[in-house]
Amino acid sequence: MDLGVGGAVEPDRGRLLSDALPRWVEQALARAPTRIDDYERALTHGSTARATYERLEFLGDRVLGLSVAEWLYDRFPSETEGALSKRFNALVTGAVCAEIARGIGVVPHLRLGKQARDDGAGDSDNVLGDVMEALIGAYYRDHGHDAARDLVRRLWGSRIDAQLGVPRHPKSALQEWAAAHNRRPPEYAIVDKSGPGHAPRFTVRVTIGKLAAAEATGTSKQDAETAAAKALLAQLGG
Repeated sequence: MDLGVGGAVEPDRGRLLSDALPRWVEQALARAPTRIDDYERALTHGSTARATYERLEFLGDRVLGLSVAEWLYDRFPSETEGALSKRFNALVTGAVCAEIARGIGVVPHLRLGKQARDDGAGDSDNVLGDVMEALIGAYYRDHGHDAARDLVRRLWGSRIDAQLGVPRHPKSALQEWAAAHNRRPPEYAIVDKSGPGHAPRFTVRVTIGKLAAAEATGTSKQDAETAAAKALLAQLGG
């Protein structure tokens, strides 16, 4: 009798789970999916025994880049290539992609192996940034270039609108501060590296001679250096 009840419930549970992803995709991306397998793959981490998001991430990264570049080119017609590049680099970082992913509710739908989940991959900027790009790739394959471009503009809209001026990268700003004050150029050093391979944590220390120093942690060496530079600029009042 118990076996009969269990057998009756399991198909219903499986159907409910399979229905949940299309509903979420439609809600998060504002369009019903027709190629749900691609979205499933976009959410699947390499720690599982299934096809993963890596190929879709490769595609989505290019779609995102072209969409943002075209948008900036049209939006700021009088700016130089250098200024546009600074805007572009500030908009397509892994950290920004991860913020977008969290904002549309990706985390509960991630497909992670147990060890990766236990190691915190579900909150890793590296993983979430890659998944966001993979979802863009899946959306592009599902609905085409124009729709994917519109998706990027919708999800990134508040960020491009917030760029009233050309953003200065913290490392560049710190370099400029040091030069303007006749100080030695900033020097960066990794002081700690921890975490598993799929979710590393780097701690970087930046110094300007013996004048000042600051440390910060990030999910990549570049992110940690950027955060350390930002912290030291704040300390210096730059």
